[in-house]
Amino acid sequence: MLVVKFGGSSVGDSNSFKNVASIVEQAIVRSSDGLLVVLSAMAGVTNLLINGANQALDQNLSESCQTIELIRQKHELAINELFLATACKQELNLILENYLKELFILYQGISYLGELSAKSLDNISKYGELLSSNILYRYLLSLNIKADYLDVREVLITDNSYSKANPLMSEIKNKVFDKVIPKFKNTPVIVTQGFIGATQSGSTTTLGRGGSDYSAAILGLALRVQAIEIWTDVDGMMTCDPRVVPNATVIDEVSFEEASELAYFGAKVLHPLTIRPAVDNNIPVKILNSKNPTHKGTLISNWVNPDLNKALIRAIAFKTGITAIFVSSPKMLMAYGFLAKVFAIFEKYQTSIDLISTSEVSVALTIDDKTYIKQIIEDLSTLADVSVKENLAIVTVVGRYFRNQSGTAGYVFESLKNINILMISGGASDINLSFVVNDNDVKPAVKLIHDKFFAKT
Repeated sequence: MLVVKFGGSSVGDSNSFKNVASIVEQAIVRSSDGLLVVLSAMAGVTNLLINGANQALDQNLSESCQTIELIRQKHELAINELFLATACKQELNLILENYLKELFILYQGISYLGELSAKSLDNISKYGELLSSNILYRYLLSLNIKADYLDVREVLITDNSYSKANPLMSEIKNKVFDKVIPKFKNTPVIVTQGFIGATQSGSTTTLGRGGSDYSAAILGLALRVQAIEIWTDVDGMMTCDPRVVPNATVIDEVSFEEASELAYFGAKVLHPLTIRPAVDNNIPVKILNSKNPTHKGTLISNWVNPDLNKALIRAIAFKTGITAIFVSSPKMLMAYGFLAKVFAIFEKYQTSIDLISTSEVSVALTIDDKTYIKQIIEDLSTLADVSVKENLAIVTVVGRYFRNQSGTAGYVFESLKNINILMISGGASDINLSFVVNDNDVKPAVKLIHDKFFAKT
């Protein structure tokens, strides 16, 4: 059994849907027990849905209506170009019309109430995935590819943490057994949605932006699939972002640990949480390009190719929009429990810490979520002196067995003689060396490191 997930760029227009259908047809051959197709919204649609909600919140209901019209036109164009039969077009246009009527009612309610809750936004965001999956399902049928349709909200059960819902795995496994496995007895393909789920009471939730990858991994775990394929618009994970380093190359294979580090620290190919369910069940994840389906992509697995163990550095990632918080106090000298108090403040405000660097009387740490930064600083100030620096970036160098290889840090920082490094974090992970620079230094820093280690590749 196989899960194949297609991102928004893979279903951006009618030609993209045709590519996906071709990939699905080939994937059926690779998966004798069944193929679960997980779809994102068409490219740009989720942004339109959210923009329409914000327009309604600003009492601009007429602009929300214009946004609805843009959504209509995008889907109608794809439908008209994909389907020759009038009956298919009419059926899909009726589905589209009904969804858009519901969407208008939601926008209307937001405009009247002047309130946009996370629950409402999840309810609005669902329409992109519901529409794209309906289109692909019916397109597969029009090609005489036997398929079935699944509303993932019947299966992917979550808590009620709207906009960042947590899956309830025991419930999901039960639902998969009851509702998905029986469908595969009658069809080789099931088309469903990523990103969205539902509470036990049936309220729509979302797993957060980029959550379609996470959905694929959750469903793959529940189905105990042989592999999960993430189809996107790049050839795989790369040695660096090709928009910054044009000569970056595709990495043939990476470990789960390496992929997690790269994903968390800025590699945009997959959602970081995608890795976790796959790791837990030793399910390989493959990153593939729907625009270039013959490329072998990147394999992410627990198995490590011994021939690659000597590779000093595997890839470089970076993350901008970082804020550093510097906490210092003489009270830290020879004291215990101070860091516990610091971390408790971040736990209180549910704010994740990216990097930490400590000395005897100071601690520096970075965050990328400034939602509660004012409250965090106020609470930290009761413990010590606090200073903050914004507009920073984290550069992360990912490799293998750093602790056993002398000179790694030296090679990295030798190439950065003219870059001001504000903070260094290394040693906690055997595969990660990270440091903080000013936002405007991140691209030069990344290019310099990449040239140092990959110039000959």
